[in-house]
Amino acid sequence: MSDLATITRFLHTVPMFEGLQDRQLQRLAKRFTERSYAAKETIVTQGTLGIGLFVIESGRAEAVRQHPDGSSNIVNTFGPTEFFGELSLLDDAPRTASVVATEDSKCLVLTQLDFNSVLHEDADIPIIMLKELAKRLRRTMESM
Repeated sequence: MSDLATITRFLHTVPMFEGLQDRQLQRLAKRFTERSYAAKETIVTQGTLGIGLFVIESGRAEAVRQHPDGSSNIVNTFGPTEFFGELSLLDDAPRTASVVATEDSKCLVLTQLDFNSVLHEDADIPIIMLKELAKRLRRTMESM
């Protein structure tokens, strides 16, 4: 999925980008890079600084939280069009969980640096994205 039109079409299917117009999605699509991960490969590691937002293009992954006593638990699973790492676009805090590919997977990655560039190009893009993130957080809180 390396061409701009294909990435733009895919981003249309990602809930976080629902409110964006075509021109905004195209602008955003230019900033994503594609990365591949083998099954059981760690995509991000708990405790390390986040580099950006990951959107699952194909495959599956799970977020695993390690506890001080050595135990761990799966806190979330991700499939195509689902995303993680969104908070690293906003702050420099360490990752709260590791994410591991459970099968061969491809992700589109938007770094914090590229997100900041988009912010300066079109301030409406992050506002729309933040509204979608707020909806996601609200749904999570309601399910607790």
